[in-house]
Amino acid sequence: MKYWYITVALAVASVKVCAQQTLSGEVVGDHHQKIKNVRISIKNKENTYETTAQDGTFSIPDFKNGVYEVKADAESYDTYIEQIEADSTFLTKNLVIRLYKVGAIQEVEIIGRASKKYYSDYSFSATKIGVQNKDIPFSISTVSKEMISDHQAFQIGDAVKMASSVTPVSYYNQFSIRGIAQNEEGTIINGMRTRQYYFMQPITTNLEKIEVIKGPASAVLSSVDPGGSIVLVTKKPLKTPAKEVSMSVGSFSTIRSSLDFTGPLNKEKTLLYRLNAGYAQAQSFRDIQSQKSLLVSPSFSYVPNDRTAINVEMIYSDLNGKIDRGQPIFGAVDGMTDLRSTPISFNLGAVNDYFKSKELIIMSNFTHRFSDKISINASYMKQTWKEDLQEHRTTNAFGVDVNNKPIPTLAGMQMVQRNQFWNTDNLNAYLVFNVKTGPIEHKILAGYDLISTHKHKGGAQNTARGYLLTNGKTASSYNPQNADAYQMVTVNGITMPKPNVEHFDLANPVYSIKNPDEYVFSKTALPAALIRSHGIYLQDQIKWNRFNLFLSLRQEWFKDITRYKENNEIKVKDTKLIPRIGLTYNVSEQINVYASYIEGFQPQSNTASLAPVTIPAGRAFDPLKSRSKEIGMKADFFNKKLHIDLAIYEIRQQNILLNANDPAEPDRLVTRGQERSRGFEMDIIGNILPEWQVFASYGYNDARIVDDINPALIGARKQNTPFHSANIWQKYSFRESSFLKDMAVGLGVQYSGNKVPMYNRSFLVPAYTVFDAAVYYTPKQGPVSISFNINNLFNTTYWLGAQNYLRLFPGAPRNAVLTAVYKF
Repeated sequence: MKYWYITVALAVASVKVCAQQTLSGEVVGDHHQKIKNVRISIKNKENTYETTAQDGTFSIPDFKNGVYEVKADAESYDTYIEQIEADSTFLTKNLVIRLYKVGAIQEVEIIGRASKKYYSDYSFSATKIGVQNKDIPFSISTVSKEMISDHQAFQIGDAVKMASSVTPVSYYNQFSIRGIAQNEEGTIINGMRTRQYYFMQPITTNLEKIEVIKGPASAVLSSVDPGGSIVLVTKKPLKTPAKEVSMSVGSFSTIRSSLDFTGPLNKEKTLLYRLNAGYAQAQSFRDIQSQKSLLVSPSFSYVPNDRTAINVEMIYSDLNGKIDRGQPIFGAVDGMTDLRSTPISFNLGAVNDYFKSKELIIMSNFTHRFSDKISINASYMKQTWKEDLQEHRTTNAFGVDVNNKPIPTLAGMQMVQRNQFWNTDNLNAYLVFNVKTGPIEHKILAGYDLISTHKHKGGAQNTARGYLLTNGKTASSYNPQNADAYQMVTVNGITMPKPNVEHFDLANPVYSIKNPDEYVFSKTALPAALIRSHGIYLQDQIKWNRFNLFLSLRQEWFKDITRYKENNEIKVKDTKLIPRIGLTYNVSEQINVYASYIEGFQPQSNTASLAPVTIPAGRAFDPLKSRSKEIGMKADFFNKKLHIDLAIYEIRQQNILLNANDPAEPDRLVTRGQERSRGFEMDIIGNILPEWQVFASYGYNDARIVDDINPALIGARKQNTPFHSANIWQKYSFRESSFLKDMAVGLGVQYSGNKVPMYNRSFLVPAYTVFDAAVYYTPKQGPVSISFNINNLFNTTYWLGAQNYLRLFPGAPRNAVLTAVYKF
């Protein structure tokens, strides 16, 4: 009996010991120093433990075995999230949580962030080093992946329109930023420029966030637009395993799917992976329009220690659809015609038109800290892009009768076939030196970059337009004094010169399969070309007391070779020294004010145009030059829950490249002397209440033409630029105590003032206000979440922008999308 009591006592003691297991640990920084006042949350479905590591250590008694998510938060440090499997052996060890200050290890983004909020605290792209946004002396608008997801912004245009002073003006991947239309056709991905032409917008499946860096950031980003640069930041691998699959269905026969898998590939968590993929197919509210999009993007990061990190990433994008040139209005009378006189679905084109774009990007990033004072960063990108195009489009003119008078029911048409292949190599390498001279801290960056784009031999374009002559040839225009030289045809009782491509009957539209063999083509070989830009740059971030000074200087060399490697090569060279200076002053812990001056330099090469242009013996276009002045404030309120950015700016640019708007030569380009853009913008992002998130922006912009070859335009408004624009998106998640605790609702408002069309100043594109709404169901104890988004809630008819009466870009009518996400 005595032994039985002893056995029972030992068993009870054993159970008591197991029940009183303790999880102990410490929180350290990147230099192994202990960090104080760290908030720690450790939870799973059954248990939740919360504590504060006041002196850098913590101890949680009565800890039960299981798989937990560990989250640690401390001011000025990135949030730490990791999954642990706590068993008896694990609990005998000390759990070490390492927190990094923003940019402490990553000079480029190689490891992903686990942020779950609309606001982004940091930027790498703007300065090439990790810097908190509040310390950067110019404006940056960020659209996070959470904002993209909540708004169901599946294409880039749906996302960037939320940023202040960013205005979509067409269906293409081109925007007006601070009143200045993008000139450089290409996208910046992870701080590196590509050279593709997106007539169709790519999907956002693989994006962590989209940064709009305002002003000409040419000091560290080569050849960028004066109004600002849209930088796509891709998702990087996480140390915490996560898998997510989503499916969406919606209006216009929309079907979408995506997946996002990430986590470690080995026990030590030194090798990480992420796989993003997305597919979408949809029709459109626009006649005979459709699009299919495929994106596959795997990424791998190797982090053997706290000094070295390597990332390799691939992006494959395949877009297949048609180019939408907009809604035509026929019988238009300047200043009097109602834009609703034709349906917003009205479109010109042929059933068998197509646009195919295939892109492959491979990127690699390497960062290494030799010591606490010296680090090196290097990145390389290889990008290939292939275009295959066939389209029928308007000539921006009406057909004419035998007396050369316009026939307002017949739109002149042309047909274009184009194939070409581009290859881009992008190399960037720089050293970072952390130096301290007395009370002054320097972070000095010295680097070199190279962008080399090769348009390969073999590209070609066939164009059919104009009128047929009796000798079987064509004329670009009709001359009634020589009518006998033209073939004639009678349509609807009207005699007219026979067009090479049949006019589109606006009064009786018929969509059919066109036969290109019936046309007389002018055939043009797209000459091979090499566009090369490289530069050295020096940047010093100087911290002293409450001041943060950025000094940047870049020496740029540019070379453009048309007819590359042929006997009649045409070479154009440019060189430019580009300065940038910015100062931030810390007024208080919550408020920073700043001022900056930036110059921009963007060569406009002989091969600047996608379509063939007349190549002169020497330089075709002078470089686009710009300068920007800006003052602003960046503030955090309510314990950094709400962020407010304000900016006042002026940008001047000269030598602006524009289409000549000449129906006889649709591809001819001209330059405008100078434009000036002045404005004010505001961004408010964060939490008004813990349950209430808001993303709001407002922009006022007064953009004017200062100098032009047409004196009548001097002082006039710039095209496709509203004086006022605003966006609000807010999401309210019901509290845990509410019977709607698993629900959330979203409401958005978009406003854009009226705009002057690109090529016709006799009418205005009207202002519009559009409302969006969403309902979310996200059960706390389940892997599935559902969202239902309604865009253009009140079915408002509106237009994004216009070129003339034959090319307006209406916004989509009311539409909805239902999305289910499964996380495992």
